[in-house]
Amino acid sequence: MKKTKTGVVISDKMDKTRVVEVEWTTRHSLYGKVVKRYTKFYAHDEKNESHINDKVKMIGTKPISKKKRWKIIGVEQGKQ
Repeated sequence: MKKTKTGVVISDKMDKTRVVEVEWTTRHSLYGKVVKRYTKFYAHDEKNESHINDKVKMIGTKPISKKKRWKIIGVEQGKQ
Protein backbone atom coordinates (compact mmCIF):
# COMPACT_ATOMS: atom_id res chain seq x y z
CA MET A 1 0.00 0.00 0.00
CA LYS A 2 1.44 3.35 -1.03
CA LYS A 3 1.59 6.40 1.22
CA THR A 4 -0.90 9.22 0.61
CA LYS A 5 -0.92 12.75 1.98
CA THR A 6 -3.27 15.72 1.68
CA GLY A 7 -2.02 19.31 1.60
CA VAL A 8 -2.30 22.78 0.12
CA VAL A 9 -0.37 24.04 -2.92
CA ILE A 10 1.83 26.98 -1.91
CA SER A 11 3.77 27.41 -5.18
CA ASP A 12 2.92 26.66 -8.81
CA LYS A 13 5.70 28.60 -10.54
CA MET A 14 7.56 25.53 -11.86
CA ASP A 15 6.40 23.56 -14.89
CA LYS A 16 4.79 20.23 -13.88
CA THR A 17 5.94 20.68 -10.27
CA ARG A 18 4.03 21.95 -7.26
CA VAL A 19 5.19 22.71 -3.74
CA VAL A 20 2.63 21.28 -1.33
CA GLU A 21 2.49 22.14 2.37
CA VAL A 22 1.19 19.39 4.67
CA GLU A 23 0.04 20.33 8.18
CA TRP A 24 0.39 17.87 11.05
CA THR A 25 0.11 18.11 14.83
CA THR A 26 2.21 16.84 17.69
CA ARG A 27 2.41 17.37 21.41
CA HIS A 28 5.19 19.49 22.91
CA SER A 29 7.58 17.19 24.78
CA LEU A 30 7.70 19.26 28.00
CA TYR A 31 4.47 21.27 28.15
CA GLY A 32 2.08 18.89 26.40
CA LYS A 33 0.46 21.59 24.28
CA VAL A 34 -0.68 20.54 20.80
CA VAL A 35 1.57 22.26 18.24
CA LYS A 36 0.99 22.57 14.48
CA ARG A 37 3.90 21.71 12.23
CA TYR A 38 4.26 22.09 8.47
CA THR A 39 6.27 20.10 5.94
CA LYS A 40 6.85 21.05 2.30
CA PHE A 41 6.84 18.40 -0.42
CA TYR A 42 7.64 18.69 -4.12
CA ALA A 43 4.94 16.91 -6.14
CA HIS A 44 4.64 16.06 -9.83
CA ASP A 45 1.59 17.52 -11.63
CA GLU A 46 1.68 16.19 -15.19
CA LYS A 47 -1.11 18.40 -16.62
CA ASN A 48 -0.48 21.55 -14.53
CA GLU A 49 -4.03 21.29 -13.14
CA SER A 50 -3.44 22.56 -9.59
CA HIS A 51 -2.79 26.16 -8.57
CA ILE A 52 -2.02 28.11 -5.38
CA ASN A 53 -4.41 27.43 -2.45
CA ASP A 54 -5.83 24.27 -4.05
CA LYS A 55 -6.21 21.29 -1.72
CA VAL A 56 -4.52 18.27 -3.32
CA LYS A 57 -4.06 14.58 -2.58
CA MET A 58 -0.64 13.05 -3.27
CA ILE A 59 0.71 9.52 -3.50
CA GLY A 60 4.30 8.38 -2.98
CA THR A 61 6.19 7.29 -6.11
CA LYS A 62 9.68 6.36 -7.15
CA PRO A 63 12.06 9.36 -7.37
CA ILE A 64 11.13 11.60 -10.31
CA SER A 65 13.93 14.12 -9.74
CA LYS A 66 16.29 15.17 -6.95
CA LYS A 67 13.49 16.40 -4.65
CA LYS A 68 10.27 15.03 -6.21
CA ARG A 69 8.99 11.82 -4.58
CA TRP A 70 5.23 12.52 -4.77
CA LYS A 71 2.59 12.64 -7.52
CA ILE A 72 -0.68 14.59 -7.38
CA ILE A 73 -3.70 12.31 -7.85
CA GLY A 74 -6.60 14.63 -6.93
CA VAL A 75 -7.36 18.35 -6.88
CA GLU A 76 -10.06 20.27 -4.98
CA GLN A 77 -10.48 23.91 -6.00
CA GLY A 78 -9.67 26.43 -3.27
CA LYS A 79 -8.51 25.88 0.31
CA GLN A 80 -11.03 24.08 2.52
